[in-house]
Amino acid sequence: MRKAIILTAAATILAGGLAYAQSNDTMSFFVTSVGSGEGANLGGLAGADAHCASLAGAAGVAGKTWAAYLSTSDTDARDRIGSGPWFNAKGEKIADDVALLHGDGNNLTKQTALNEKGETINGRGDTPNRHDILTGSTPQGTKTEQTCGNWTSSGADGAAMMGHSDRTGLDESTAAKSWNSSHASRGGCGQEALKGTGGDGLFYCFAKN
Repeated sequence: MRKAIILTAAATILAGGLAYAQSNDTMSFFVTSVGSGEGANLGGLAGADAHCASLAGAAGVAGKTWAAYLSTSDTDARDRIGSGPWFNAKGEKIADDVALLHGDGNNLTKQTALNEKGETINGRGDTPNRHDILTGSTPQGTKTEQTCGNWTSSGADGAAMMGHSDRTGLDESTAAKSWNSSHASRGGCGQEALKGTGGDGLFYCFAKN
């Protein structure tokens, strides 16, 4: 009897692990669990894309081309991420396409904007708050001037436009609830400046295929 219980428990655990692996294999969107460690200096778009690919690979997701959701002086973030649909690490749909992602119909919330491990990102009210996500973008995913030297600067000059992954801010304004365009960083582009407003140098990653 005891052997049967152990075998049943093992089968349950194995099934659960396989279920997660299968849903994780469908992952085509995540928030980075860690940033570059150098504030908004991500090594440009190429460095940011490589960071997305590295984290996805470590999470067991292969065969996808990853792009960081970041705008630069000559690039719109919305044009970098493919056509959708996109799913998080738990298989929950974030949006069907680019238009819905940037409209009222997306499913980006604190509960769904997960990192590549399927973990929730700390938001407003958590310690530490990490909900400021680097984007350099307007609400429609187009370029702004706040890109910290096109994601190559970690100095005291410049600023990075950021969104709130938990869709929560200091008030009920549209900007406070924006996932991609809430406010610019204060005090520059360094790691401590980003942490000062509730960030950690994290950014969004989307699979283009």
